[in-house]
Amino acid sequence: MKASAFNYARASSVGNAIELLSQYGERAKVLSGGQSLMPAMNLRLLAPEMIVDIGALDELRGITRQDGILSIGALIRHVDLQNSPLIATCAPLLKEAIAHVAHPAIRNRGTIGGSLAHADPASELPACVIALDATIIVRGPASERRIAAEDFFIGIYETALSADELLVAVEVPLPRSNAAHYFCEFARRHGDYAIVGLAAQAVVDNQKLSDLRPVFFGVGDKAMHVKVPVLLGVDVTPKVLSDALQALGAALDPPEDQQASGAMRRHLSKVLLARCVAALLSRPDLAALERA
Repeated sequence: MKASAFNYARASSVGNAIELLSQYGERAKVLSGGQSLMPAMNLRLLAPEMIVDIGALDELRGITRQDGILSIGALIRHVDLQNSPLIATCAPLLKEAIAHVAHPAIRNRGTIGGSLAHADPASELPACVIALDATIIVRGPASERRIAAEDFFIGIYETALSADELLVAVEVPLPRSNAAHYFCEFARRHGDYAIVGLAAQAVVDNQKLSDLRPVFFGVGDKAMHVKVPVLLGVDVTPKVLSDALQALGAALDPPEDQQASGAMRRHLSKVLLARCVAALLSRPDLAALERA
């Protein structure tokens, strides 16, 4: 199947792209990497009247570090995140997660802005930017907005972006001292959409978690930051972790589909949290609770 007929415009600047989006509104779609948009169009799941191609906008490229912030342009490709020394130093969670995103052909074209704007609930990057407490920068006809990543994702393929706004950058706070991260997902095959995944950022002080941001994906209509205060500032005993796993199970209501039942997703989420805490604290004994 092929896409239905559409108009095409190659934006000459961010301002020009926003003008086009303002003109066409909901009838327009932005083309960055195209790795999600084009298949959806070819399957007639989307039939936009106008495609606004932002691929030539160099102002949306680049990774910089300044004043305690790592700024990532919306057109930075997955492969750029994977190979960037700045990402490896300042946001290693992103580098680790990217290796799980689809396959090399997709990573060579897909962009961070495109992935976030697409808002697939089983996608790795939305969960990562929430775990990193990132800020999404969007620009519209009148002004620029700064949206906390946790508030940016609303539902399945739905974000806080207005039809006349363009996602231009992502800002990530530089990691605190003693920062640590964890990433893992369960998928049928490497590169497939995750059945369940977990991206987490933490601060570890004296074998205690003084901060922990675990964000699950594939368990709802968007990436879910599930707070587990029982784990913070205490010696994590098997009883403490067991209580956290029970609280997690109560907080989740995963969907059922051809990949897995809701009960299986809930169990796998507990497995991931147990492994996460065990890895962050270098306590392999805690991982045994994954069978709880």
